[in-house]
Amino acid sequence: MACWFITGCSTGIGREIASAALEAGHSVAVTARNTGSVADFADRFGDRALVLPLDVTDREQITAAVAAAEAAFGGIDVLVNNAGYGYMAAVEEGDDAEVRKLFDTNYFGAVDTLKAVLPGMRARRRGHVINISS
Repeated sequence: MACWFITGCSTGIGREIASAALEAGHSVAVTARNTGSVADFADRFGDRALVLPLDVTDREQITAAVAAAEAAFGGIDVLVNNAGYGYMAAVEEGDDAEVRKLFDTNYFGAVDTLKAVLPGMRARRRGHVINISS
């Protein structure tokens, strides 16, 4: 079975992908900014569900979460970059700070997580990356 590392598991698609992977017998690093929202995974799936705090805008937290998953499961086989959100505004009316915050999460968060996971995948010469965007 594979080890999955999934960002943004507190609700929606991330939560459903984590559930499906665990139900299929895989091990999953279940990440969320608020681990209270994903604590039930550890209760339901035991040590195959590693619940980790992760704000994808924090590079130190990304590094720590990836290291914890690799230590617990021996490597990451599947990365699902799911953390993100939408912002609705006309281009000329959008708040610059909000747009930059969105890019920090949706784009740079995915890139930084990928940068942390790729060295292990390359060393093992295998892995899959799934990017989901809002």
